[in-house]
Amino acid sequence: MLKQLNHWHRTGLGLLVYAVAELAIAYGFASLSIDRGNLWYYLLTLIFLVGTLRNLFMLIGSLLHGRHKASKTR
Repeated sequence: MLKQLNHWHRTGLGLLVYAVAELAIAYGFASLSIDRGNLWYYLLTLIFLVGTLRNLFMLIGSLLHGRHKASKTR
């Protein structure tokens, strides 16, 4: 199950879905951190924001450069 999820996460749609989900979570933690002033919420906001940016850069890179699959030799 985790292998299938990992494989799907590497697709274009998977990267986009993960980026949007992490952005929504980051927004929630940002709202909590501003409201409550807790440094842990600021840290979690930063972690999920970095995850969002990582997924977006991977998505853009895969769209610009395409996927290069290694050919199998027999």
